[in-house]
Amino acid sequence: MSRSEDHSTTRPTIFVDADACPVTAEAIAAARKHSLRAVIAGNSTQNLARHIRRADPREETGGFWVDTLPVAVGSDSADFAIVEELSPGDIVVTQDIGLAAMVLGRKAKAIGVRGRVFSLATIDMDMEIRHQEKKVRRQGGRTKGPAAFTEDDRAMFAANLDRLIRGQMES
Repeated sequence: MSRSEDHSTTRPTIFVDADACPVTAEAIAAARKHSLRAVIAGNSTQNLARHIRRADPREETGGFWVDTLPVAVGSDSADFAIVEELSPGDIVVTQDIGLAAMVLGRKAKAIGVRGRVFSLATIDMDMEIRHQEKKVRRQGGRTKGPAAFTEDDRAMFAANLDRLIRGQMES
């Protein structure tokens, strides 16, 4: 029986959409703390292995290991590769609202790099806002970008990821 067929006996995997992700180290640290598998996904131009310490195993030992999921260069390649690997209950770290929507559709959880846990209740509105902002930019307009990433954002991410992991392991 595969992992996706019997989620009741498995623990969540943490997937990191590594494209410009400022909290990869924190996600791996959380996986290590909770003895969970971590998968770092990104295109082949990135050195994904730089995120893995020598002490982080590539093979499962005691529940924790780190793996990389290299994908082709191209928009959304990492997103589709992550979605293909997901099982219900897994956790995805991403800045991409579109990927978050696909993750939620697969009965997995998505958390943003600033600690926002995406929800089925609000993802449609998030997608609509993204669409409207994209329309404005296509017409030559400007939209406000995100604020600079701060240490408070990093701390909020770590705290909310830990809470999310504990919640997934209890259910």
